[in-house]
Amino acid sequence: MTSSKNTKALFGIFAMVFVFFVILVVFAFVTMNAFNDTSSITKKSNSAHIGVITIEGVINSSKDYVELLQSAEEDKQIQAIILRIDSPGGAVGPTQEIYEEILRIDKIKPIYASFGGMAASGGYYLGAATRKIWANPGTLTGSIGVIMEFMDLSKLYEFAKVSPQTVKAGRYKDAGNPARALTAEEQDMMNKLIAGVHTQFKNDVLRRRKDKIKGDINELAQGQIYSGESAMAVGLVDAMGSLWTAGRAIHTEMKMKDDFALKFIEKKKKMGMFDLLGSIDEGISKLNFSALGSAVQMNSSPRLMFK
Repeated sequence: MTSSKNTKALFGIFAMVFVFFVILVVFAFVTMNAFNDTSSITKKSNSAHIGVITIEGVINSSKDYVELLQSAEEDKQIQAIILRIDSPGGAVGPTQEIYEEILRIDKIKPIYASFGGMAASGGYYLGAATRKIWANPGTLTGSIGVIMEFMDLSKLYEFAKVSPQTVKAGRYKDAGNPARALTAEEQDMMNKLIAGVHTQFKNDVLRRRKDKIKGDINELAQGQIYSGESAMAVGLVDAMGSLWTAGRAIHTEMKMKDDFALKFIEKKKKMGMFDLLGSIDEGISKLNFSALGSAVQMNSSPRLMFK
């Protein structure tokens, strides 16, 4: 009798675990589709000759964007590429790597830019690498500048009666240590570093837009934000219009024979069981207030940022 009860109990536990597992898989599938839904225009534009690559959010890595650019380059069907940019900027190194790849591929296939809600700092940097930029009248544009943030927590440590100890080799190795303020010498070193990268930014804008800029780039590149309309007035943007306005203009300019359509180029999603379950974590992470992510970055090692 006891054995029968144990068997029923085990069966009940197994059934509950199975039901929970099924619910988990269904939730993962629904979550993944909710956050990775492909619009109808994407599904109907497989024969389109204009590829669209979306650059969205803070730019922390170049790998995915470079792979998408190379995919568009290798696709014989695609004759032109539009970068749909909606980004506040990001890390300097990755942004410059994407910029260089844009320049290389543009020699093979023309690359254009369409600015969404924001194309600031590193986002603008990438747009400046293209042949022509479309923006909406209210697009937040520009912010041509560089920033590196440090935090002096020495007073907080003092209040908490904490005494950090640093062992280093190299006079500047702990520059930016939150346990103390920067010395005057370190401040000067950082200012020179920032100024140098800022000059790189301005030179890369001029590299493609020298004949379009109206005014002194040094005055236009003080980190100020423009609307898309005011950015066009000073030559940072070429035309007003949406992604589809840009696409139709390119379609006409290149005299494409087929009907106008856009082909959104995205990384293929794996559909294995572990990927399905893993999408739960991805879905939850996307529920965070990502727009706030670029506001404050607290890193153990400060990063040069285009933002």
